[in-house]
Amino acid sequence: MKEKLLKVLKRNLLIDMMYIDQNNVITKRRIKVAKITGNTIRAYCFTRHANRTFTIENILAFKPVIRKERDVI
Repeated sequence: MKEKLLKVLKRNLLIDMMYIDQNNVITKRRIKVAKITGNTIRAYCFTRHANRTFTIENILAFKPVIRKERDVI
């Protein structure tokens, strides 16, 4: 998981992730990873509109946000 997150950081991608918080509540977050340190990541959370720290082991799944290109006519 950490290796994939490093690729996300290097490529400057937005990701959607499923995360389990300290109260065992599963949430969906859209984030932009800013820094990875040890077992945590620092990221801007678009869901909460704030910088947040996430524990890597609590990330259940994630996928990059794909921006669809529109055809110009």
